[in-house]
Amino acid sequence: MPPHHPALRVVDSITELGAADAGCIAVSGSHGGWSAARYAAAARPLLAVFNDAGVGKDGAGIAGLAVLQTQGIAACTVAHDTARIGDAGSTLADGKISHANEAARALGAEPGLRCAELVARLRPGG
Repeated sequence: MPPHHPALRVVDSITELGAADAGCIAVSGSHGGWSAARYAAAARPLLAVFNDAGVGKDGAGIAGLAVLQTQGIAACTVAHDTARIGDAGSTLADGKISHANEAARALGAEPGLRCAELVARLRPGG
């Protein structure tokens, strides 16, 4: 559990994050592929939440989770059938975690947990 209340950034595209967002909880509507992971890695959030986009061929929709794990960044996806792809508001309000890297699991992300509940746990009273 982080010692402070990290900022919450709700962005339809992970490309909207910048250096000023370091340490935030980034809830996005982006897929969790490796190309999206590059933008999250540059911003260095505490946690990045993506859409699994149906996982896709060879796990392309969640490939970014492993990439971010190598950077020490917690990342998870919500299931494509629980939140609209490209709509971060839906990710936060409706999404249920489908996949999480080890760093995200250490923060409490687990399959089936609502994204909103995970955020509430990381930002108590926030």
